[in-house]
Amino acid sequence: MAIEKVGVVGCGLMGSGIAQVAAQAGYPVTVREVSTQFLDKGLQSIEKNLGRLVEKGTVAAADRDQIRGRLRGTTNVDDLKDCDIIIEAIIEQLPAKRELWSALDKICPKSAIFASNTSSLSITEMATFTQRPDRFLGLHFFNPVPVMKLVEVIRTIATDPKVFEEVVAFAGKLGKTPVRTTDRTGFIVNRLLVPYILDAVRALEEGVASIEDIDNSMKLGCGHPMGPLTLLDFVGLDTTYYIANIMFDEFKEKRFAPPPLLKRMVLAGWNGRKAGRGFYDYADPAKPKAMQLT
Repeated sequence: MAIEKVGVVGCGLMGSGIAQVAAQAGYPVTVREVSTQFLDKGLQSIEKNLGRLVEKGTVAAADRDQIRGRLRGTTNVDDLKDCDIIIEAIIEQLPAKRELWSALDKICPKSAIFASNTSSLSITEMATFTQRPDRFLGLHFFNPVPVMKLVEVIRTIATDPKVFEEVVAFAGKLGKTPVRTTDRTGFIVNRLLVPYILDAVRALEEGVASIEDIDNSMKLGCGHPMGPLTLLDFVGLDTTYYIANIMFDEFKEKRFAPPPLLKRMVLAGWNGRKAGRGFYDYADPAKPKAMQLT
């Protein structure tokens, strides 16, 4: 069955971005949030993004109006019952996901495809919350969704190969570059990225070099657009700490274990750019200053 109507659950940073790119690709989109407050905030974010695209000349004003017309916001989960694919982008907590998927499984037709945007949780475990493990998979977008081209499409051992390829094709129609992977914690990107970032924190802890020198070494020596500690501030120290703990619990390998410094910074609330302080002080966001941590 062709994917014609898209449902998105969650209108936060990721959910609003997913809803936007789906609407831009020509799909009617229903996006659901738990409250009118959160829904309005997410839709306003989409409006601002589209406005910037119009200002840049990337999107015509008439096209923006059509994109808006394809977006429908709701706080009622029942409004998703006629969607061909539902992409979940809610909080990374299994109890919340269990409640959502169980409810959707009861109201959606058996033909509907369920996809989670999780970056770290088990797709297979989430599939057990439903009666359609063959039509359940992962669809992991990257932040900011309208800009980042990559999408990880994750299959479980129970995912129907035809459903998997259908969603790979769908990701391509969204203007993304899909990569195929399996349900292993961290998938491709975080499997490689998290140990790299954690090693940068360990290098700082062990006195190998300063924050600035570690970042500049990877920028200028390896051509990375930003250094690992700047990237960690951008992603969020708390987010990385959470993912690293899940990966360490899965693999029991030291390379996935969060360094003590990272743990203490999270406990202190120094979660990076969003908190105003992490490995850098963002009192002046245009000119971040490296913190004295060791």
